[in-house]
Order: sequence, then C-alpha cells, then structure tokens
Amino acid sequence: MSLIFEMCMIVLFGASWPVSLYKSWKSRTNKGKSILFLFLIWVGYVCGITGKLLTHNVNYVLVFYIINICMVSADIFFYFRNGRIMKTEAELH
Repeated sequence: MSLIFEMCMIVLFGASWPVSLYKSWKSRTNKGKSILFLFLIWVGYVCGITGKLLTHNVNYVLVFYIINICMVSADIFFYFRNGRIMKTEAELH
C-alpha cells in the first residue's frame, strides 16, 4: 500500500513538469524561473532514486522517479538555452 502512495506522490509532483517544459520551450525566457529551485528538485529526485537503490527497494515506482528527473533535467537545459537566447536578444538591441 505504501508503494501506491509513493507512486501517487511522484506522479502528482511530476504532473506539473510537462506544463513547465512547454512554457520554457515556448517563452524563450527565464522570467519566473529559479535555477536554484530546479537544482533542489533535481537533487531531491537523485536522493529518492539513491534511496531506492541503497535499500534494494527497486520497484515500478523507480520508473516515475526517472521520468521526473528527466523532465527536470530538460527544464534545466531550457533554463540555460533561454539564458543564451535572452543574452543574444539583448546584444542585438
């Protein structure tokens, strides 16, 4: 039963990432984003994955951790990409 609740937590946390990724991709700006926040979330997922591996509690919930860390990683990529775009646009004006 605890695995179901853990899975629900991870799925619900992860539900917002596709929206965040879409906004990051379309907006081409970092306004409203915090790289510190993104890194803290990323480290949190790394800790969750590490905890699963160290306790040999590898199960289907691990898949959701991996999906979420991939989405956060993509958002971190967009953060830096958008920073380059903003810098280039500022230099042009």
